[in-house]
Amino acid sequence: MFELFEVPFIENKFKSWQPQVPFDYHFLDEEYNNLYKSEMTYGKVLSIFSFIAILLACMGLFGLSAFMIRQRVKEIGVRKVLGASVPGITILISKDFLKLVIIAMLVASPIAWWVMNRWLRDFAYRISISWHVFEMAGVIAILIALITVSFQSIKAAMANPVNSLRSE
Repeated sequence: MFELFEVPFIENKFKSWQPQVPFDYHFLDEEYNNLYKSEMTYGKVLSIFSFIAILLACMGLFGLSAFMIRQRVKEIGVRKVLGASVPGITILISKDFLKLVIIAMLVASPIAWWVMNRWLRDFAYRISISWHVFEMAGVIAILIALITVSFQSIKAAMANPVNSLRSE
């Protein structure tokens, strides 16, 4: 029964009906794969560049937090002498960076939504972009920023305040 669906059987039937026309066939799944091959390549390239952009942003955030902590080392020392805790100092330093990340999310989310809608318009079966996607991206961005900044701020908060205040 399954021999009716095999290529040699179909080719013989085709040649018996149309002997002058060459038998050329394509499988539907291969055609769909060829249609979306460029999209898959685009996705891989975009993933690689996104990873590089996140890595560079983390390096910049790390450097900026190190610079800011170095400028505020005496303030951190005075706060520690007056009884500030390590979590309190970490929150104080991280708060400034979190404000910047939230502002960046508020600016980037509408632009990303517009670009994604324009890109998805070209597909036959469209999906709508939910706000949950942007919410999850924002939470991940905040976590990455917190991890990056908290390393420097915990290191500064745990430092001996005598060393930072000795030069005065």
